[in-house]
Amino acid sequence: MKVGIIGSGGREHSICKSLKLSKKIDKIYCFPGNAGTAEIAENIVIDLENFEILKNIILEKKIDLIVVGPEKPLVDGIVDYLEKFNIKVFGPSKKASQLEGSKIFTKQLCKEFKIPTANFGIFFNKKESIEFLIKSKYPIVIKADNLASGKGVYICNNFNESSFAVNEIFDGKFGEAKNLLIEEFLNGEEMSFFTIHDGKTFKTFGTAQDHKRVLEGDKGKNTGGMGAYSPSRLINKKLENKILKKIINPTLQGLSKLGYEYKGFLYTGLMIVDNEPYLIEYNVRMGDPECQTLLPKLKTDLNIILVACCEGKLNELNIEWHNKKSLCIVLCSNGYPDKFKKNIEIPNIENIKLNSSEYLFHAGTIKKNKKIYAVGGRVLNLVAISDDFNTAKKNVINNLKKLNWLGGFYRKDIGYKVLK
Repeated sequence: MKVGIIGSGGREHSICKSLKLSKKIDKIYCFPGNAGTAEIAENIVIDLENFEILKNIILEKKIDLIVVGPEKPLVDGIVDYLEKFNIKVFGPSKKASQLEGSKIFTKQLCKEFKIPTANFGIFFNKKESIEFLIKSKYPIVIKADNLASGKGVYICNNFNESSFAVNEIFDGKFGEAKNLLIEEFLNGEEMSFFTIHDGKTFKTFGTAQDHKRVLEGDKGKNTGGMGAYSPSRLINKKLENKILKKIINPTLQGLSKLGYEYKGFLYTGLMIVDNEPYLIEYNVRMGDPECQTLLPKLKTDLNIILVACCEGKLNELNIEWHNKKSLCIVLCSNGYPDKFKKNIEIPNIENIKLNSSEYLFHAGTIKKNKKIYAVGGRVLNLVAISDDFNTAKKNVINNLKKLNWLGGFYRKDIGYKVLK
């Protein structure tokens, strides 16, 4: 069969790599892909906002399955559009994608279905936001309602930081803002919890901890993710049962009451406080870099899982995993998440010789004249799996040293909470 993957990041390269292992797949297309996917698939550069052109190429190439990587096409309704033409698509509908597309939609769902989450208020302009913040206790959390590529959350320690956040959001940093959320700060530890859904049933799909802040010690600005490790050190059977009972199941009941079924990956961002889970946010797709951290541990053919989801047959599958630890470090362009230079060559990439437990996933890269260039903020993801986190980390750092790319930087403390 032929498969198409929408997206251009490390998540999409790791999905591409996993699908390449399937004996059932003859050909993979990536829209638009990157320098890494170009080695194992055919990249097709198109405007992802033009659904009609994409649909025409899918029909022309006779692609059997489309896998949507990033959130924006999902929130914009790509699944609904393609399914009108009998194209098999893995991902949630536009209505179900509101879980990520609108933080306020999700908060209101939490309120109605008693899903544990931080107390919150919705504010519609700068004036009422600022008036509330003057009287608030700190720290406090401020969130843009719309999509913000993982960067629209501000943890503010004082009034100056919070008023700066309010101004940035209402001044359009993440697109037109009609409102924002102000939440209480939950003092705990974050965890990413993944499930996979076919519209009728779901299965768990692993856990991870993402490192969002740009600087070591979890300081500095929010990013799309500087690295991750899996499994989360917090997960245990008792906590997993609480997450399913108190958060996942009520959310699916809420969507069902609205008439929406959920198909695709669901990323549940949690804060764990005294072994109790609180919902921070939902993402309606795999995390990035968590996806790159999880998929190398997957034993079951990913293609079989995705097709089963599209056909409503997930309950017939048993998803198996390698009992390994995994760690991913993201190599970023100097200056990220602020301004950075593009088209910077990565000259030593051929110095990295990977063994069977090491991975290099491309993100913001292109290939020109047989050379690899960085064109994005997050450029490469280096991953290793092992029986222990220390060995995995050591192997990743060794490969980063071999690469020795002067155009970029990485956090050297990824996984510090699980390293001995």
